[in-house]
Amino acid sequence: MKWMLSKRMMIAGGKNFARGGAVSAATVLIMTVTLAIIASLIFLSALLTYTLQTVSDKVDVSVYFVTTAAEADILAVKDQLQKLPQVASVSYTSADEALVAFRERHATDQLTLQALNELGGNPLDASLEVRAKNPSQYESIVKFLEASPVLSSGGTSIVDRINYAQNKEIIDRLSLAIQATREVGIAVIILFALASILIAFATVRLAIYTAKEEIAVMRLVGASNIYIQGPFVVTGVITGVIASLLVLLLLLPATWYASSKTAGWFGGFDVALYYSEHFALVFSILMFSGIFLGAVASVLAINKYLKV
Repeated sequence: MKWMLSKRMMIAGGKNFARGGAVSAATVLIMTVTLAIIASLIFLSALLTYTLQTVSDKVDVSVYFVTTAAEADILAVKDQLQKLPQVASVSYTSADEALVAFRERHATDQLTLQALNELGGNPLDASLEVRAKNPSQYESIVKFLEASPVLSSGGTSIVDRINYAQNKEIIDRLSLAIQATREVGIAVIILFALASILIAFATVRLAIYTAKEEIAVMRLVGASNIYIQGPFVVTGVITGVIASLLVLLLLLPATWYASSKTAGWFGGFDVALYYSEHFALVFSILMFSGIFLGAVASVLAINKYLKV
């Protein structure tokens, strides 16, 4: 019995959509615009996340050791740091490697190279470059370095300096930027979600308005609310599904065009590549949004005509 009722509502919903003609087409068009906005938010969120991650990867804390520090003691510090839950990675640069890198950076600066040669030795320190999982965690890592007994060999500290003080302002600004971006992103998503519901509600209500007399007759002859609502909910779902598919198709040329025109603008973020790699995610979000908006808007819009 329930299956027959559901089947009738689905058939009726399909007929309502087909019978709607221009109104159904207009509803699909506006729903497509609504879902396109949601799709834009997905790509904007991905771009912001990628940009912030790229900037975060370029920020680190370097620990420089005295020239007399034994490599074994430095590697012991590295092992201790890698065990910290806040640490993402630790890389070791020996004094010799630092000297080679210095010479390569100043290959065209003969005055600097001449001064280095006159020293007759290697004045550069071995170092550890520490990257945190979150920029806000650098301070706790530095405190560990300053308090850790592993940093002493034979009662003498082997740490020359830590460049956290120089980078602290950049790290703090990055932390604030990440937090602000997330908060603004959530606010924008909520705002557009509400706007999408209102737009979908208005367009579906317009479609239902054309059938108000039919609804009134069904209500007067004793049809249940579910039986009346069902076909229009199905119509809303059909509208949402079609609009979702249209947006997914339009995103193919749109992302390809955007990728070809903005290559290099966003620090390596490829819109078309992101779409192809995350198609399942974008498909799920748009399809769910379309079905949800169509169904909810239909239920809200038809409630007015059930009060006869």
